Amino acid sequence: MTVPSVLPGLLASPVTGAYARLTEAFPALSIHQLTDGKQPPVGGGWVSAVELAAGGPALDTFLAWDEAQVLRDHGRRARPDVIASFALHRYAWPACLLITVPWFLHRRVVRVPVESVSFQRALGRMTVRVHEFACLPDDPAAALPGARVVPDEEALRDEVRTAVAEHLGPVLEGFAPRMRRGRRALWGMATDEIVEGLWYVAHLLGEERRAMAELELLLPGATKPYVGAAGFRELTGPGGESLPTRDRASCCLFYTLRPEDTCVTCPRTCDDDRVRKLAASV
Repeated sequence: MTVPSVLPGLLASPVTGAYARLTEAFPALSIHQLTDGKQPPVGGGWVSAVELAAGGPALDTFLAWDEAQVLRDHGRRARPDVIASFALHRYAWPACLLITVPWFLHRRVVRVPVESVSFQRALGRMTVRVHEFACLPDDPAAALPGARVVPDEEALRDEVRTAVAEHLGPVLEGFAPRMRRGRRALWGMATDEIVEGLWYVAHLLGEERRAMAELELLLPGATKPYVGAAGFRELTGPGGESLPTRDRASCCLFYTLRPEDTCVTCPRTCDDDRVRKLAASV
């Protein structure tokens, strides 16, 4: 099949532009796409998602990074399950962006099984190999190899939910023995990573309100295996301004280190404290 001339720049990958915009807005994360025959980096702090899912020595090393950081930053050790929760967040947050950002920006949903992703946390780098993606019928990328055309926006949202579950499911299994959480709580964490990652990046892109609306449709609250909804709501600031917030479906356990300093979206944080923190940040 001949690729139409309207596809300059798409031949390498249908998500190159989305990943470039992500890094431009959030330089702490850069994504390198691997071509066929190119092997992912090994050593030097790199870990593959397959290794994290296996739950062996590579995961031990990954957790040790968080343990050292907590001790350095807070002068105390955290419980092993707290360390595991921090480490899972630090992987899952950027991993979800591999899928949600191209969907949000270009309506393209890549499939990235654990075999396709590696991560270097200290440098904020990820590698990904993209073979397959879903898109809408009017997308010019529909003519590219690996494209699967789906009929409408809801079908594309289902592709997002499926792609994230395909990637995070094995990773959650790898972390599960290190965490004092059941399956429901783990998928609550996955819900939060999807929502809060894209919400943050969309804010940097100047599209926060659109992202909130899109995420409400993506995660309305009854989409297994996910637990909880996007759950946005509005608070009113001291000057009458609107302050968006949400209640997390899970707890990040940061309160175990600093009980007086809960996250602004934590269910433990009352609305008065949320207003104070949000107004101060604005």
